[in-house]
Amino acid sequence: MDAHAIGRRIAYWRDRRRLTQQDLGHLMGRSRRGIQDLERGERQADPRISVLEDAARALRIPLAWLLADGPERAALDPVELEEIRATLQCYDVITGSTGDDSPVPDTPALSRRVAHGWDSFQGGALVSLGRALPRLITETSRAAARHTGDDQLAARRALAMTLCLTEAIAIKYGSADLAEIAGHRAVLAAEQTGDIVTMATAARHLADAMAYHGRPDAAAAAARAAAARLAPGLERAGAAGLSTLGMLHLKAAYAEAAAARLDTRTAAASARAVPAHLDQAAEHAARLGGTTNAVWTAFSTANVQLYRLAAHVQLAEGDDGVRVALEMPKAAVLALPRERRAHRLVDLAHAHTLAGQRGAAVDALLDAEREAAQEVRCRPRTRQLVQELSLLPTGPAEGRLRQLAVRCGLPQ
Repeated sequence: MDAHAIGRRIAYWRDRRRLTQQDLGHLMGRSRRGIQDLERGERQADPRISVLEDAARALRIPLAWLLADGPERAALDPVELEEIRATLQCYDVITGSTGDDSPVPDTPALSRRVAHGWDSFQGGALVSLGRALPRLITETSRAAARHTGDDQLAARRALAMTLCLTEAIAIKYGSADLAEIAGHRAVLAAEQTGDIVTMATAARHLADAMAYHGRPDAAAAAARAAAARLAPGLERAGAAGLSTLGMLHLKAAYAEAAAARLDTRTAAASARAVPAHLDQAAEHAARLGGTTNAVWTAFSTANVQLYRLAAHVQLAEGDDGVRVALEMPKAAVLALPRERRAHRLVDLAHAHTLAGQRGAAVDALLDAEREAAQEVRCRPRTRQLVQELSLLPTGPAEGRLRQLAVRCGLPQ
């Protein structure tokens, strides 16, 4: 065992748990100096397993995470996920009450933090979000409940966007039920703002959560209903309005594609509905021209094509998905946020796999990892694809795939 590498991992997870060296020492029955030595890899060239077991128990992680290379692969951490869930379910957070005289959070500062959270999401920085969301949920909830007038409306928008961000990160974490809880709460908060763009944003996130939770028919119906209700106002709301309206159609298209895979009487009708929603979104993108990231939609003709690719993957149309992905102009792809670029490459890997092109699938995954490592190493959906490819012949790509599986923390 490499004592210095293990020490760095202990320090990494101690920081993730917001513990001081003295805190960890108390939990392990050791002194602060003992924790310092452990993190520096000193005293013991080969740390005793019993000591590492104590450290893993105190840090609430599997022992393997201290022994294996690379802490980043465990970025989507179950403990932080449960902290987000507990925060959402806390009565004081739901009501915005704290039972004390703590100051009301400053609305402009909260709005800046929400914007930073969304920027981090689009940059693929999942770790920082997992740590920041509980506090942000708590403070935006309290601000929305305790401010008045214009400050209250701004705080409610910040709350709605925080809950949308929670839904988005819960999907990255692979927690469908948490995503839907956050999505429902976001819609309720958005309705209180009276802001049509915020309302549409929350509606499209709820549709996304419902589809991910295995209810694509309901998700498609929700996206269609929101688009029908809000379209007149959104079309008058400039780039932000057209972007969110376009995203509602993209979410409807994706949900319909997912519904088409189900063994139901309406599956064929769902498949037929997909192109119409994609074409409607394409019309809105053409009206906007270029790329806009209004309300963090990354809405553009390129993003519409990305959803065409995702729909082909859902419909198991691998060759068509590969064609769409490879036809996207390089400049348009580069104009997308990092998260979207990585997402395209992961979906391209799925399409290659469906088309029987496993070596190309591995190459696409490696490109996605270079674009946004956490999107590949941490997201359950992508890790599952890596694991499935590992069970199949991949020819010359086998060695590269094996190394990727190690970085993803998958059993060898």
